[in-house]
Amino acid sequence: MPLIQNNNYQRPTWLFNRHLETIYPAIFRNVELEKPIRERITTIDGDFLDLDWYKHGSSKLIILNHGLEGNSSRAYILGMTKIFLKNNYDVLTWNYRGCGEELNHKPIFYHSGATYDLKTVINHSETNYDEVNLIGFSLGGNLILKYLGENQNLSKKIKKGVAISVPLHLSSSSKKISSLENTMYSKRFLKTLKEKVVLKSRAHPKEIPVQMLKNIKTLTDFDDYLTGPLHGFSDAEEYYEINSSLYFLEKIKVPTLVLNAINDPFLSELCYPYDLAEKLEKVYFEFPKKGGHVGFTSTESKKPYYSELRAVEFISKDI
Repeated sequence: MPLIQNNNYQRPTWLFNRHLETIYPAIFRNVELEKPIRERITTIDGDFLDLDWYKHGSSKLIILNHGLEGNSSRAYILGMTKIFLKNNYDVLTWNYRGCGEELNHKPIFYHSGATYDLKTVINHSETNYDEVNLIGFSLGGNLILKYLGENQNLSKKIKKGVAISVPLHLSSSSKKISSLENTMYSKRFLKTLKEKVVLKSRAHPKEIPVQMLKNIKTLTDFDDYLTGPLHGFSDAEEYYEINSSLYFLEKIKVPTLVLNAINDPFLSELCYPYDLAEKLEKVYFEFPKKGGHVGFTSTESKKPYYSELRAVEFISKDI
């Protein structure tokens, strides 16, 4: 499928570099939305997931998947929820393990390839709908792409996917976010991740020895010492190779949009696979020059963001 040559996105003039484009919506955006209906479901291993429902009786459902250290109440989640509610969809947002308001029971956390929990959410929610669509941001984008590619007997109710600011290649993107230029981001992520490790280690001291934290200086270190081994991988590199959605794109059978800004500070060159754009039948790639990471801020205050408009357009139209 040819690369989508769409140059419609224009960033606000005062967001004049990729870091401002990334930071501003994450800190200052406010989205007013009705309070969701919270539901807790049980996972196959006896843990739990907290789901937030926005319903008005539609037969079509959007499932939103947040990014690293995000949750169901982040502005980018609420902004996407709001626009799909206006377009007559029900919306389900959910919190990965360790990302909700309460510490999960099991020692494991969430990770970029934990599609078993996404499968649990889909199986639980699809019953009352004729159509289900998946949208993921950053880590959540990798999650939905891997899910769509690894499931060759995908539910017929799943119609489309949209992945926004997605690190298609995890290893090189982890190195990119840990670069000197991105120190402020990596430090922020590591701070909250380490805080969760301390809390988890109190309940699971054998599985999560808190002493390991002194060795963790980068996100790759975190995945090497914790994410990988805790979730059954030998180290960070094995975890990255097995779970990078880049390797699942060719098997995706439903129309799927990958929206990555060229100036995204988190993404490596391998997250812009131009050669694949000419080969794949179902995966559409759109690489605007600007946008930052999970940015795409509107030039008009309180208007939908470009990523939200594109998601509605892609999911709503016939392909």
